[in-house]
Amino acid sequence: MFLREIDIKDDTLVTDIVTQDYRTSAVFRKYGIEFCCTGRVPLQKACEMNGIDKEVLKKELHDSVRNIQVSNATDFNSWDIDFLIDYIKNIHHSYLQKNLPEITDILERFIEGHQKKYPWLPKLGAGFRNLKKVLLPHLEHEEQVIFPYIKQINHAYNSREPYAALLVRTLRKPVEDMMHKEHEQVRDYLHMSRELTDNYTAPPQTCVTHKVCFRKLQELDNELVQHTHLENNILFPKALAMEKELLRAD
Repeated sequence: MFLREIDIKDDTLVTDIVTQDYRTSAVFRKYGIEFCCTGRVPLQKACEMNGIDKEVLKKELHDSVRNIQVSNATDFNSWDIDFLIDYIKNIHHSYLQKNLPEITDILERFIEGHQKKYPWLPKLGAGFRNLKKVLLPHLEHEEQVIFPYIKQINHAYNSREPYAALLVRTLRKPVEDMMHKEHEQVRDYLHMSRELTDNYTAPPQTCVTHKVCFRKLQELDNELVQHTHLENNILFPKALAMEKELLRAD
């Protein structure tokens, strides 16, 4: 698929802008502009009604849909461990910290207005709340404990420090538990979310909020898959391999 900018003109309806790209919904939400069923007003009129600088809003809309892709040829496995950790923290952790509150709000709004029509929505909401309850402490634990520990043993391993094995025995953290327990909870959520939403497929003729909600959940799904891949398949196995080698060399 080719990357392209969306078409935003003064007379483009707010609902049509969001339909073109769901990410613009965050900008409209920021300014309190309705984009669902009652949002069928031209952009210029919406700005006039809400006292918003049209050019400022248009710039933010264009900024919200900037496409930045990582090539499939990127060899994450060849990256230095410190760089990989910083990438996970600054890209994937930052995404979750910024977007989980917004997804929560969108999903709760969707559930409130549509649960009579879709009786499985409360289950989806409960699953998402449980995921959020697991993820936020998980990110904090990684950033404060696991990542600094892995950086320490990586530096000791590369410089062949004589105290390296002692460092592992003294500071060894439950990396394997994190790989298998907490990430398994993420996988369980993703399986449930995909099943309930038919892989985030909104039925025909659904409202814009429905479509935005599903696209945001799909975006979260893609993000979590990449995030857990980098940790479970690259970072943590490297850390465990270093631990074993340092202990054998003692």
